[in-house]
Amino acid sequence: MAVHDDCKLKFLELKAKRNYRFIVFKIEEKIQQVTVEKLGEPNESYDDFTASLPADECRYAVYDLDFTTAENCQKSKIFFVAWSPDTSRIRSKMLYASSKDRFRRELDGVQVELQATDPSEMTFDIVKSRAL
Repeated sequence: MAVHDDCKLKFLELKAKRNYRFIVFKIEEKIQQVTVEKLGEPNESYDDFTASLPADECRYAVYDLDFTTAENCQKSKIFFVAWSPDTSRIRSKMLYASSKDRFRRELDGVQVELQATDPSEMTFDIVKSRAL
C-alpha cells in the first residue's frame, strides 16, 4: 500500500505547526494508495471530527486533542483513529486492517491509538480518558 506524500506533509503540519485540528485519510482502492480526504481547521471541534467520518465506510484519522490535566496543566496529544464501522464492506475492512500498521508507522509522533467500529467507542469522554 502506497502512502501519498501529502499524508506525511499534512501530518507534520498538524504536529509541528498545529495548522489543523484533524486529518481524515482514505484508501483509494483503485490506485492502492492512502490519500488525504479532509483537513479540519484548528477551530473545529471534536464533534466536527466525528461528523467527518462516514457512517458506512472505513477511514484512518488523526486528531490533535487539547486538554487540561487534574493538576491544571494544558496538554496536547495526537490520536490515531482506525475507523471501521460494522456496516462497511468486508473487503474494505480487510484492506484497512491489513494496511493500518504500515500507515501508522509513517506518522511519526502519534501518541495514542484508538480502534473504533461505532461512534459510541470514540466519544469525547473515552478519548479524553485515554489521553490522561
